[in-house]
Amino acid sequence: MLNFLYRIARLLFGLFLYSLGIVLTINANIGLSTWDVFHQGLTIHTGITMGQASIAVGFALVVFTFFMGEKFGIGTILNMLLIGTFMDVLLMSGIIPVMDSKISGFIVLISGLIVIAFASYFYIGAGFGAGPRDSMMVILVRKLNCKVGIARALVEGSAVTIGWLLGGYVGVGTLIAAFGISVAVQSVFRLLRFDVKMVKQESIADTFINIRKVVAGAVK
Repeated sequence: MLNFLYRIARLLFGLFLYSLGIVLTINANIGLSTWDVFHQGLTIHTGITMGQASIAVGFALVVFTFFMGEKFGIGTILNMLLIGTFMDVLLMSGIIPVMDSKISGFIVLISGLIVIAFASYFYIGAGFGAGPRDSMMVILVRKLNCKVGIARALVEGSAVTIGWLLGGYVGVGTLIAAFGISVAVQSVFRLLRFDVKMVKQESIADTFINIRKVVAGAVK
């Protein structure tokens, strides 16, 4: 039971950390990160918030990765729903100030990428299913048998290209994020000796079975 609760806590912590990392890259104010260029492009054409755009994109990717054979877990759903929600809360709260210089912006942007890399380690390693965007990365690692950094670069590059075509803001920070996130993720995973191919991701059905066991154990 304790192991299951630890995994749930690890998942939720990772998702909040991921949202924090995204907001840091946004408020660095030297160019949106790759996925947020895409999200902003959607807000321009639909009028929804950045968080809502993140949720919508997440839903589309969940459907796609499911048909590509990636396991659909409760972590995938929570990733899709909570990251966008946490983003809107953090952005509206103003707790993270918007940077007003290139130097401070660069420092905050790099910090955000590192936070995202650690967040990926926490929530993917929880084993409840990778998030929609990271599921794409995992699929490429498995299908192409390539390094995680290369897979991440392909995913991020595609997102920023589509976002730019939709009118999203691309700046020097976007270029740093596009290449920096793959380096950050690969470096953190190597530092923590974490191999995404070795993580057994749990399906929703398996999670509900485990929840029933936890409840039954608590009642006893």
